[in-house]
Amino acid sequence: MIIQPELRTVDVTRYVIPLREGGSLPALVEADDDFLYVLKFRGAGQGTKVLIAELIAGEIARTLGLKVPEIVFANLDAAFGRTEPDEEIQDLLRASEGLNLGIHYLSGAITFDPIVNTIDSRLASQVVWLDAFVMNVDRTVRNTNMLMWHKELWLIDHGAALYVHHTGPGWPEQSRRPFTQIKDHVLLSRATELDAVDTDFRRLLTPERIASIVSLVPDEWLMNGLPEESTDAQRQIYTQFLEDRLASSEIFVNAAKDARKALV
Repeated sequence: MIIQPELRTVDVTRYVIPLREGGSLPALVEADDDFLYVLKFRGAGQGTKVLIAELIAGEIARTLGLKVPEIVFANLDAAFGRTEPDEEIQDLLRASEGLNLGIHYLSGAITFDPIVNTIDSRLASQVVWLDAFVMNVDRTVRNTNMLMWHKELWLIDHGAALYVHHTGPGWPEQSRRPFTQIKDHVLLSRATELDAVDTDFRRLLTPERIASIVSLVPDEWLMNGLPEESTDAQRQIYTQFLEDRLASSEIFVNAAKDARKALV
């Protein structure tokens, strides 16, 4: 039985502190459920496509059994930024009224360090497979985007995934391309079980599961200034892209294996 994934919706009640990492200007905020979230703003530079990538890649990772902090829709009221003294932040808040994306803040978590933290080959292969599948360019030694929390590995920050959807109307045609940037992946040297992981993950990512994840993307994130295209059509483009990429997974798996051979 397919379990339809669901995302909670919270209202942002307090802007705690800006997080200056990266170009998306995320912030730590508190919501009406009294939890803290890392908020990704729809009004930031690359717009809602970053939020779409964050949601889709994060929920795919969760489906595959990898640990990802809870993702929520975070509603930002129009009046929220009026008392913010920083003009840059105030402009960002105004541009982000409505639904944004929040990621549960893992208090006390530490950044994954490949020298200090040891990850077994199975888990390393799973993360490498995921990032090759969703074309995530942002899991390098320089910026691992992984945390250690309660002695377990947690994956964060997937906004750079599916980067081809920034490249124009022809991006779905790139579904069968190898992911050459996998050569820079922080866990590539330990990813010795890619073939076995590929078999397991192809079984888990059914067309129904992919469609159910893409269906979570809100209408208002999909329009992106293209009113002539329906939101359902936009969802179908993402769904078909992921299905086509999965159907030819040997392309990105072999590319990862070749990159690992060159590395070691």
